[in-house]
Amino acid sequence: MQTPRVAAIHDMSGFGRCSLTVAIPILSAMGVQCCPLPTAFLSTHTGGFQGFTFLDMTDEMPKVAAHWTSLGLTFQAVYSGFLASERQIGIVEDIITAFRRPDTQVIVDPVMGDHGQIYQTYTPAMCSGMRRLAQLADVITPNRTEAALLLDVPYEDLPAGEAGCRSIVERLSLEGRRSVVLTGASLAPGRTGAVCFDAVSGRTEAVQTAYIAHEFHGTGDVFASVLTGALVRGSTLFTAAAEAAEFVRACAERTAAEGLAMREGVDLEPLLGLLTQVPRDRTCEAAAPQV
Repeated sequence: MQTPRVAAIHDMSGFGRCSLTVAIPILSAMGVQCCPLPTAFLSTHTGGFQGFTFLDMTDEMPKVAAHWTSLGLTFQAVYSGFLASERQIGIVEDIITAFRRPDTQVIVDPVMGDHGQIYQTYTPAMCSGMRRLAQLADVITPNRTEAALLLDVPYEDLPAGEAGCRSIVERLSLEGRRSVVLTGASLAPGRTGAVCFDAVSGRTEAVQTAYIAHEFHGTGDVFASVLTGALVRGSTLFTAAAEAAEFVRACAERTAAEGLAMREGVDLEPLLGLLTQVPRDRTCEAAAPQV
């Protein structure tokens, strides 16, 4: 079987584990070829660092895509994350249209904010553009802040609890046409994970794992990258989400024990071997009771 190939459209930071610096090793460990298309290059990511450099790659993105097209490249997934401008959102829309085939999965991580706050680089026009981009996705992976932005409702108005999370993912599913993985969903004390709507089965399920009481940058990128790799190698949405949640937990647990600074991200490199094993039960449709 040919090694599956993913076009990963994210920024790259020289230091601080996030975006492409987690997507590349995670997908590689999972037996998936990661083809990076950088949106920007930074000396460090922007959380907790001062004086970082920023090289905008907007003008290069269409050139890269055009060259890939001329080579006849195909991808089993197009996977996008943080985008630096409204123009980049339109470019990614064009890339999805150009490379989408019947066997291509489009995964959009609509990176716009967290903890009820929009990132400083995001404008109302960019939030509107991200809603439009997400409509092209087969799978989206918002946190609660991004879910509110995609639904265009105040963060404070999002419903809570299991029933609330189910309502959110089903409202985001475009009437069942796309899958939704709501990340950072805690359904019980000491537990966290995701609530997922699967467009293939039409079912909503929760995946939960132990909550590690530390926060680190880049865990959303780690989760979405593991999810993408698992989907590309044949897992169901629920199995992929469970694998992603468990890997994030393992990384957070190790990193908290080491006492690393939040801004360094999670110490994932020693744990990449956990991702080399294809889940034995690819037909498993849930890692927790149905919501």
